[in-house]
Amino acid sequence: MRFERRMSDADALMWRNEKDPMLRSTIVAVAVLDQAPDRALLLDRLDRTSRLVPRLRQRVVHSPMSMAPPRWEADPNFDLSSHLRWFGAPAGDGQAATLDDVLRSAEPVAMQGFDRARPLWEMLVIEGLADGGAAIVLKLHHSISDGVGFVQIAMNLFDVGRTPSTALGPMPDAPQAEALGIAGRMVDAFDHESRRWLGIARRLPATLGQAGRAVIDDPTGARQQVLATAASAARMLATASRPASPIMQGRSLRMRFAAVSVPLDEMKAAARRADGRLNDAFVAGVLGGLRRYHDSHDCEVAALRMTMPINIRSADNADLAGNAFAPARFVVPLDIDDVIERMRVVRALVQQQRAEPAMVLLDPMALVVQRLPTSVSTAFFQSMLKGQDFVTSNVPGVPLPLFVAGAAIEAQYAFGPLSGAGANLTLLSYQDQVHIGINSDPAAIPDADLFTSCLRDSLDEIRKLA
Repeated sequence: MRFERRMSDADALMWRNEKDPMLRSTIVAVAVLDQAPDRALLLDRLDRTSRLVPRLRQRVVHSPMSMAPPRWEADPNFDLSSHLRWFGAPAGDGQAATLDDVLRSAEPVAMQGFDRARPLWEMLVIEGLADGGAAIVLKLHHSISDGVGFVQIAMNLFDVGRTPSTALGPMPDAPQAEALGIAGRMVDAFDHESRRWLGIARRLPATLGQAGRAVIDDPTGARQQVLATAASAARMLATASRPASPIMQGRSLRMRFAAVSVPLDEMKAAARRADGRLNDAFVAGVLGGLRRYHDSHDCEVAALRMTMPINIRSADNADLAGNAFAPARFVVPLDIDDVIERMRVVRALVQQQRAEPAMVLLDPMALVVQRLPTSVSTAFFQSMLKGQDFVTSNVPGVPLPLFVAGAAIEAQYAFGPLSGAGANLTLLSYQDQVHIGINSDPAAIPDADLFTSCLRDSLDEIRKLA
């Protein structure tokens, strides 16, 4: 992968907005293993991976007076032992630990903010699961990468056989630590911004020329395009002061993790009944689960507000580390009883979001908002995100069996950030299974077991279509 020296404007906003802890962008991944990984092999592979993926050895350094987005600089005091920890079974009374025990151990780790003086990741290895199993809990900051990029990064750590590959070659060199002082960072930031604005100025005549020709050739069409783009931008930036759900109103800094797994082929087959894809069946299942959850509380609600990251990676940035998604926010219906119709409606809504004209303005909007005072930009995103009811995310996983330090990975779960919502439901496929990580705020969903049961029943309804 390619790694830029600076955060993008969008990643810098994600980083700055953590002035409000409720907007923290922490990703947690849990891998269930059939046995404990070999410690020496895991340390060696982590060391190698941290050299191949510079972000794992880099910390965030701000530019003086916020002249430019923060820089990624190699930590001169990097030490793997500061990021890797080993634990025994968290279960008591001599019982083997379960997946629920692992998730309970992962929750306080996820709720803690990162040490901003160090690289933004941590790994916990939990031993003592049933039948000699183990688990790996990996926590990293969203500014490092989105879900698609995270899978690519993680592949440096994995093997495709139980015996680790012997063809890895010599240990790569570690990234060189930079020691820029205040003056050097100021000059570097000024140079970065100068080159950026010079590039914008060079492109401006051609852009204005194209716009002028469009107005001359088709004035009505150009006017309609401008109005459509303005309306699209207004929708993307619209505020939502309160959640739409009458019963998922509370927000806190707590998290509750749960996990659900279903067969991948059944979900895909069900989606085909509606001429759709896996994501349509997944989101339709989530909507059905939310409907059941509200019904169980004798609460009628016709629609909720959902956030969904839409992948905007292209051939130009497919190998670029960082984030390449648009945080689409839109209203989704809960009152569609027919499962096939629900999947079709979901597909149409997502296609509508992908076609929003303002998608091309994401980078320019981030450039503008990134220049606002931190308190202003944070308040702006608070007004956008804290009225969202839930988040869904679909991360394509790996169809082949994977191994880490001699241990086979049996299941993988991803838990995305709440970012002000009441729940985040993230799908990560692996081999022939769909693994859904549920991250919920107990202030919004105090009965997490009921919520998980409702989701499982809804997914079972989807699977019956197969």
